[in-house]
Amino acid sequence: QVQLAESGGGLVQAGGSLRLSCAASGRTSSTYSMGWFRQAPGKEREFVSGINWSDGKTYVADSVKDRFTISRDNAVNTVYLQMNSLRLADATVYYCAATRGSYDSPVNYHVWGQGTQVTVSS
Repeated sequence: QVQLAESGGGLVQAGGSLRLSCAASGRTSSTYSMGWFRQAPGKEREFVSGINWSDGKTYVADSVKDRFTISRDNAVNTVYLQMNSLRLADATVYYCAATRGSYDSPVNYHVWGQGTQVTVSS
């Protein structure tokens, strides 16, 4: 089974940047596609971005397009979410997830990290 560990959350001013990291461990972790979700209290979980394990193709939600970039380093089994031009509405808990299925379908993700808090101040 794959285990995921997020890092990189924190406090940033609106307009600033953060980079989230998610390290995957486990014997077959390099063959999992990876993604990022976020969920604010009382709201549905939102699929933010995903990346295919083999060819690096990506999906990015319209709400963060042109501001967030997903990437991965297969050598260290780590996926990153570079978040620029952060807004107050981006503040919430971000979860890393993994799937053996299609990277661009949120229902496929079945392995989850603990989450990392992103706080954006005005």
